[in-house]
Amino acid sequence: MTVSRTLRSTWLWAALGLVGSLLIAYASPRAVPDPAVHWWYVPAVPAGRGVSLGLVYAGMAALSAGWLGLGRSLPSRRGLLLIAAAWALPLALAPPLFSRDVYSYLAQGTILHLGHSPYHSAPEVLAGLGRPRVLDAVSPFWRGTTAPYGPLFLGLVSLIVGGVGSRLVAGVLLIRLVELIGVVLLASAVPRLTRALGTDTRRGLWLALLSPLMMLQLISAGHNDVLMVGLMAAGVAIALAGRPLTGIALCALAATVKVPALAGVLFIAAAWARAETSRAQRTRFLLAAGAITIAVLGAVTALTGAGVDWLSTSLFSTPAKVRLALTPATAVGYTIASLLRDAGVTTTGRGLEGALGLVATGLTALAGLVMLWRVRVVTMVASLGAFLLLAAVAGPALWPWYLEWGLALIAAVRWAQRSALLPAAIVVAAFVVKPNGILGLPRPTAPAVLAVYAAAGLAIWIGHRRRAIGGDRQPPASGAGSGDTAPAAMTSTASSALTGG
Repeated sequence: MTVSRTLRSTWLWAALGLVGSLLIAYASPRAVPDPAVHWWYVPAVPAGRGVSLGLVYAGMAALSAGWLGLGRSLPSRRGLLLIAAAWALPLALAPPLFSRDVYSYLAQGTILHLGHSPYHSAPEVLAGLGRPRVLDAVSPFWRGTTAPYGPLFLGLVSLIVGGVGSRLVAGVLLIRLVELIGVVLLASAVPRLTRALGTDTRRGLWLALLSPLMMLQLISAGHNDVLMVGLMAAGVAIALAGRPLTGIALCALAATVKVPALAGVLFIAAAWARAETSRAQRTRFLLAAGAITIAVLGAVTALTGAGVDWLSTSLFSTPAKVRLALTPATAVGYTIASLLRDAGVTTTGRGLEGALGLVATGLTALAGLVMLWRVRVVTMVASLGAFLLLAAVAGPALWPWYLEWGLALIAAVRWAQRSALLPAAIVVAAFVVKPNGILGLPRPTAPAVLAVYAAAGLAIWIGHRRRAIGGDRQPPASGAGSGDTAPAAMTSTASSALTGG
């Protein structure tokens, strides 16, 4: 009777999430009117934008409630994957919400397809290249900005453009199809990671794959971060399975989608090099890792014809063009500048925010070096995930979907699976961007944002202290709780990878 009741509860929560996904998909064509793009379907009712927008928010709430409820009565791994597919499909066929970045992808891919460099030419050049319709779909804010993405992704979009031309709806759907490859890779990698760490596979999938952050800010919005994350997580999982050099190659490939995945290369290399027993073996492994990374980056760059300019300052300067209250450096700078102005001190808030951003970047780099120095094979997943979260938060602009960089790995770690704060934070993050892609927190809300960050930091510190006092340390990987033994890579050295062992 109890099992039957639990099963019924599970599928009721799954059904609620599906209703939410369907509501969002149904109402979205009218919820965010788009004069440049007419979607392949438009519902006859409701006719009003306000009602449609209300249905989208109702769908978001239902999806989030279904996800939270599902976390209390998790089905099998297969059941979770079926639910993830059912929730994602309507969103993958609906108009993009929460961002117009996917149209920027199409514009940059079009520039590359026409023989120009998207790292030198911004989308505005399309007006003179006979593609004004593509340009019209790009957000005006980004029309004068060069591409901050890697050559693999833009090369794939260039191929899509070669097939669909200026047909924007078809282009968006095909880009989503490419990015769903990342979702599939993540669905395969998370169980491998949880088995290696001896944690709960179902909870890991629930956190990484089915969350509102994934469904709304990545799949619905069509962001390419999910492709990067899927490749990187696959690389980490393969490294833990005893093939660190293959894992490094996959992480390098992920970096040709977005550069943050290079952190995966560094952490895998550092962890396995430290496992070596001699300096000669360590040097040999690091040289092999470096050679593989350069080979992958060079091969992708050459095959796509994008040139080496993708490794330029635009990768970092482009995100910095937008100032968000959600970004800690911006929030602190804005708050301090406001207090100084209230005290009669003349100051430039933007300059202060920029200076604090540089400080945050420096501190992040320093923290990354410390993590690399201390990383071990058995702590690599947690360390890499924590660094990626830190890099997202301390970067020049914090958009909620950036959190998935680290969440995809942290989801396999024991403390994250036990956290009550993390699911709540995920739901909040999924709601802070409005369906039209505008952050729902204007800069004057910076002091309130800082207060929330302080409260969250205090809760994390208290939780850490309680785990430390209670001796709740994550044990070395032993497969406990998964029924599997730890992979050989968790106990072997990197030299075995070089010798074919």
